[in-house]
Amino acid sequence: MKYTRAKTAEPRSAHPGDIGRRVTRRRQLLGLSRQDVADRVGMAPEYVEYVESAAEAVDTVTLTRLAAALGTSARELLGGGQDAPPGQAPLAAHPVLEELPEEECWAKLAPGGIGRVAMSTDSGPIVLPVNYRVHDGTVVYRTGAGSIPASAAGNRVAFEVDHIDEALRGGWSVLVSGTAVRVDDQVAVEQLMRQGDPDPWAGGERNVWIGIAPSTVTGRTIGLPSAAPPVGGPEHPGVREK
Repeated sequence: MKYTRAKTAEPRSAHPGDIGRRVTRRRQLLGLSRQDVADRVGMAPEYVEYVESAAEAVDTVTLTRLAAALGTSARELLGGGQDAPPGQAPLAAHPVLEELPEEECWAKLAPGGIGRVAMSTDSGPIVLPVNYRVHDGTVVYRTGAGSIPASAAGNRVAFEVDHIDEALRGGWSVLVSGTAVRVDDQVAVEQLMRQGDPDPWAGGERNVWIGIAPSTVTGRTIGLPSAAPPVGGPEHPGVREK
């Protein structure tokens, strides 16, 4: 048997092997084996191994489908545009904007990560990124005493989290509106401390826990296509010819 290569142009990463390292890192983060990824994309597991260990470039079709299987974007796997705002790619043909049901909004919030909290201050409204987690039906973030995010306690705020997929020209966003409260219950604080979540990337002494008790949770998705079919045909890499 042999593997054929696609005839489409092959985008280059910033450094040889970067694509493989990003694929490996993303796969391991999701707890997937190479066989799992191969099954999702419809390619031979040996080709997944090749991408991770030896490939300097991957054809556009395969890269896009690998990204979809790993829940990321081709651009992120390429490492391009790391210092540029997302959403610079042209819009998809016939984009569709849909409302997300509340249970799906919570499902997207559940893994935690980075979101943005919007609040009013004496100098006007402000929006700041925070590391967050979902705990007992509230959005919780951790900050320092005297910080602007800590001053949100007792006030109405909005919290937003989203994901932009440059390769598929789509994405989603979830908006939580509610009242920010300081988490003073010692049992809850100890539980959060044991979990280590949320663990702010900024580091330092950050022992103030703020929870957002939601009054409304809404979300939208745009241009997200259905799952891509398996890679097939003799023009695609990783397809076995017998």
